[in-house]
Amino acid sequence: MTQFTENGQRFTLTSPTLLPNSASYLWNDKMMLHMNCQGYAVAQYMDPEPRKYAHVPNLAATSFMQPEQPYFAHHPGRFFYVRDEDTGELFSAPFAPIKQPLDSYEFKPGINDIQWVVKHRDIELTITLSLSPTHALEQWSVTIANLGTSTRHVSLVPYFPVGYMSWMNMGAHFDDELNAIVCTSISPYQKLEDYPEIKERQDMTFFACSHKPDHVEMSIEAFEGQSGLHAPQVLISGNPLSDREAHYQMPACAAQYELSLEPQKTDTVHFLFGPAKDKAQIHETIAAHFDHGAIANQHQLATRPILSVSTPDANLDHVINHWLPRQVVYHGETNRLTTDPQTRNYLQDGMGMAYLAPDVAKQVILTSLSQQKRCGEMPDGILLTPEATLKYINQIPHTDHSVWLVLILESYLNETNDWALLEEAIPWADSDERSSLLEHMNLAMQSMVEARDERGLPYILQGDWCDPMNMVGPKGKGVSGWLTQALCFALRRWNQISKPLNQAKWITQFDHIATELEQACQKHFWTGGWFARGITDDDVTFGVPEDKEGRIFLNTQSWALLADIATPSQQSQLLNSVDEQLLTPYGVMLCAPAFTAMREDVGRVTQKWPGSGENGSVYNHAAAFYAAGLYHIGESERAYHILKSMLADPQCETFERRGQLPTYIPNYYRGAYHQFPDTAGRSSHLFNTGTSAWFYRLVIEELFGLKGTQQGLKVAPNLPVEWDKAAVSRHFRGAIVNLSYQRHDDVQEITILCEEGDVVDGVLRSPEQGKTYSVTVLLPIETYSYDE
Repeated sequence: MTQFTENGQRFTLTSPTLLPNSASYLWNDKMMLHMNCQGYAVAQYMDPEPRKYAHVPNLAATSFMQPEQPYFAHHPGRFFYVRDEDTGELFSAPFAPIKQPLDSYEFKPGINDIQWVVKHRDIELTITLSLSPTHALEQWSVTIANLGTSTRHVSLVPYFPVGYMSWMNMGAHFDDELNAIVCTSISPYQKLEDYPEIKERQDMTFFACSHKPDHVEMSIEAFEGQSGLHAPQVLISGNPLSDREAHYQMPACAAQYELSLEPQKTDTVHFLFGPAKDKAQIHETIAAHFDHGAIANQHQLATRPILSVSTPDANLDHVINHWLPRQVVYHGETNRLTTDPQTRNYLQDGMGMAYLAPDVAKQVILTSLSQQKRCGEMPDGILLTPEATLKYINQIPHTDHSVWLVLILESYLNETNDWALLEEAIPWADSDERSSLLEHMNLAMQSMVEARDERGLPYILQGDWCDPMNMVGPKGKGVSGWLTQALCFALRRWNQISKPLNQAKWITQFDHIATELEQACQKHFWTGGWFARGITDDDVTFGVPEDKEGRIFLNTQSWALLADIATPSQQSQLLNSVDEQLLTPYGVMLCAPAFTAMREDVGRVTQKWPGSGENGSVYNHAAAFYAAGLYHIGESERAYHILKSMLADPQCETFERRGQLPTYIPNYYRGAYHQFPDTAGRSSHLFNTGTSAWFYRLVIEELFGLKGTQQGLKVAPNLPVEWDKAAVSRHFRGAIVNLSYQRHDDVQEITILCEEGDVVDGVLRSPEQGKTYSVTVLLPIETYSYDE
C-alpha cells in the first residue's frame, strides 16, 4: 500500500507510474539531491557557487532549481540494469530507463536515506541511497537476491550518465588504483582572468566501486548505441561492456558485475558518486567512505523537532512530527544552496529555525542586519561568503525586505526570551559605527516609511513579495497594496515587541504611520468586496472587479487580516470573495482569473503560464499567509482547512492529480482551476519554499496554541472541531511540556490544568529548564465547521 511506514519516518509508494514525477530529497552542508521515484536525479553542490556533477547531454544554462522539472529519456539519473545471461532478458531499476512492468516495486524515501525494493522474475534489487556526512558525495548500496529455486547467471550494470561536461575538454577512464571510473573535464572559459578560478574547480566526476567490476563502459555513445536507453546496444548484444575509454565523448559511468547467484543467495556492492578536483581528492574521499568495502557512515538529520503530536489524523501527525521540521531544517542549513540568498527568503527560512535551532536564527538576524546600510535600507540579497555576489533576482530592486525582520525576530524572542539581543551592537554595511539591534530595526522600519508617495502608499519599484510583478513601478510612481498592509503590520508588530525598550518617539511615530497606512489602504484599495493589489506608474488600480484577469489577489486579503485593517464587515466580504473566486480542491489560488496575456503595467508575472508560479497557482507560501490571517481573526476552522489543503494525502481523491508525496510541501500546485481544469492541482515538486517555516510556526503557535511569551508558554489552542482529543509534547526553553487536549460537554471555555507549574491567564509561568510538565487542556464541544 501507498502509506507512511516505520512510525511515519518513511513513506512507501508501491507503483512507479501512479505518481511518476514524485520524488524525495537529501542534503548535507555541501550538496542537495532531488531523487525521482523512477530513477531520475537533479543534484547540486557548492564549489563555492552551486554546480552540477551530472549533466544533461547538451549545453545547458546555469539556473536555480526549477519547478515542474521535466524528465526525459536522457535526463540525468541513477539506473541499474539487470541482464539474464542465459535468456538475454533485460530490466532496469528503479524503473527507468526501460520502464518494463515489474512484479513488485517500492519507493521508500526516509528521513536520512532513500530506498527502493524492486522484484522481477525472482530477482530482487534492494537499493539504498544516502549522502556523505562530510562530502558532496552520493553513497549507493545495491543488494541483488535470487528468490528462485535455480541458479541464476545475471549481470548487474549500474549506469550513471555524466553527460555534457564541457565543450572544451571532457573524457573518462578507469583508474585501477582507485577502482573508479574518473570523468574529467575543464570548465569552458575564454577570459584570461577567469583561469585562476577555473583551475580550482572540482571538474571531475568519479564513480568508485567497492568491488572491482568485470567490465566498464565510459561513454554514453558507446553504451547506448543506436537503440536507445530502453535497450542499450551494448546490453542487448549479449556482449560484455567494452572497457573503452571516452575521448572527448560524453562520459558515463557503467560497471558490469557478472554474477552467479545460487537459490536464495545475495550479493552486495557499494558505489560512491560525486565531484572532485583531482585524483588525490578522490583517493582521500574513497578512503574516508569505504570501510572494508562497505559504506562507512551517512548523513543524519541532527536537529530534533520541538513538537511531537498525536491526533485523530495520523498522516498529519507524521508530517508534523518528522517531515515538516525536516523541510524547515533543510532550508535553514543549506540556504537553498546559494551564497546570496534573497533577503526575504533568508529571513523567513531563519524564522523556521527559531523553533528548531534558535542559534541559527539568531545568526541569520545578525548577519542580515550587518549588511544593512546606515540609512536603514536592507539589501536585496545577503552575502554569505567573501566571494559571493548578488545574482539573478537579487539584482532587481524590491521594497519589502524589512518586513520579514520583524517576523523572524518575533519568533526568536517567543522561543528564547533572549531580550538582550535587542541591545547587541551590530555593524553597518557602509559605516564603521556599530549600533544596537534596536537601532537597526528602528531604521529598517523608518527606511520603509520614507519610501512612500504623497498618498502615504509604499513604492513597489520592480517587485515586492511577488518578484515577477516588475512593471508596476519601474518609473518610481507605482505602489503596492500588499506592502501598504505589510508595512502597517510590521510597524504594529514591531511596536508590540519593542515598546518596553524603545524610545517613546519611535513608538509614537510608528503608531501614527500605521494608522495612516490603514486609512490609505481603506481609501485607495478597498473595492467593495476585497482589497486591490496595487496602483501602477500610470495611476491604474489593479486587482479590482473591473479587471478581466487578475481581478482578485490573495495576499491583499490575507494581510488586511494580519494588519487589523479589514473591518468586521470587510472581513466577511473578503472571505466570501476568496471562497467564491480563489478556493479550489487543491488549496487557495494566489490570484484569479490567471493572466493569459502580457499586461505591461503589471509585468512578467502575467507572462507565466496561467496557473503556474505567481500567475494564479495554489502558491502555498501565500496560502500560509492566508491561514495566518484567518487564525488572527478567529477563523480557525477555515485556517485548518487551508493548512490541510497544502498536504498531499494518500487517502484523498486529489492525491493522484497532485502527483506529490506527503514528505514535503511543494511551493505550488497548479491553479487556474476554472480556466485549465485538466492540469489544475499538479505539484511543482519544488521543495524550496517559504511555506515550511510558516506552516511550522502556525502549527505550533496557532493550531496547538503553544506560543512563547516573556512570562512563559501561552496555551491557546485552535483545534478543529472534528478532533475530540489530541496529545502533544512540546520542547520549550529547556523544559518538556506534555499536553493532553480533551473535549468535554460540561466545559464552557478552555480550561488549563497543571500540577507541576503555575498557569495564570492561560500561561504556564516560567517553566524550568530540565523539568517536565503535564498539562491538561479541557475544551468545549463545538458544532461549527467550515464547509468548503
